[in-house]
Amino acid sequence: MSIDVKTIDENALSNWLERNLDGFKGPLRAKKFGDGQSNPTYLIEAQSGAYVLRRKPPGVLLKSAHAVDREFRVQKALAGSGAPVAKMFVLCEDDSVIGTAFYVMERIEGRIFWNPALPEVSREDRGKIYDEMNRALAALHTTDPGKVGLSDFGRSGSYFERQFKRWTDQYRASETGAIAAMDELIAWLSKNVPPDDGRVSIVHGDYRLDNMIFHPTEPRLLAVLDWELSTLGHPFADISYQCMQLRMDSQGVFTGLGGVDRAAIGVPTEEEYVAKYCERTGVAGIPDWDFYIAFNFFRLAAIIQGVKKRALDGNGSNPERGIKMGEMTPVLAKAGLEIVGRA
Repeated sequence: MSIDVKTIDENALSNWLERNLDGFKGPLRAKKFGDGQSNPTYLIEAQSGAYVLRRKPPGVLLKSAHAVDREFRVQKALAGSGAPVAKMFVLCEDDSVIGTAFYVMERIEGRIFWNPALPEVSREDRGKIYDEMNRALAALHTTDPGKVGLSDFGRSGSYFERQFKRWTDQYRASETGAIAAMDELIAWLSKNVPPDDGRVSIVHGDYRLDNMIFHPTEPRLLAVLDWELSTLGHPFADISYQCMQLRMDSQGVFTGLGGVDRAAIGVPTEEEYVAKYCERTGVAGIPDWDFYIAFNFFRLAAIIQGVKKRALDGNGSNPERGIKMGEMTPVLAKAGLEIVGRA
């Protein structure tokens, strides 16, 4: 049986927040944001002000997925660090309140950019926005997990080997039909995982432009959002994931910078962006770059297949869009094969 993720028992939520969130005063209204395919997110408007709520989706979920408790924990830990995050208010793990676990955080007024070419801002500000993303990512990766209470936030070592197994298992659990390109990409990746080099950092897991809020008028990053996939892992996973996103077709479902003259619009090239990141994090360079890009195409394809499966099962945050996005799974797999010369 499917459950409508658009509705929340506003009275039950208001009563719980009045007991558990200092300064909160109801009544409240909850309005679901239309974007996003994972943890449903709502604007909460109450007598005491505006807030944002993120909850687990209902229904049967894949193991370890939609961990709102982890989202809450990592953002709370990073408060005051160089990686900007929203202020966390309260976590509720009692499913009886609104049907699933949730947390409430501050509402940040600002801009979310959906097109990485940034047509709505000046050429000068485009470069500054990319530099802000680069700075924040480097700050995240150079934050000592132990000093912010996250030394146990994930396992150390063999990150890509473990991630490959995890996403292969998740993909197999979400399959709705055979996709030859995914099978071939999985086979290639299994034989080409680079040896572990011992690097460990806090990783975001979905580091991209539209998961960020920028100042209303300045090219300044106020908060990185959507920490569902965060863990302790290899820092090269985040930087290669962002660069993989930017390689995509500028006219596709996942808007990238493919076919765009970056210099003409004031956006750094991939080489420039990676070099700046390496400078900020103190690394000499990133070997096995093609593997990391191909791995991220595979990982995103597995994630999108999961979105499609949830939509078909009636548990998607936006089922119609989820099914449409699912059409991209073979496209992403083929892109990964092209990177490693197997297409």
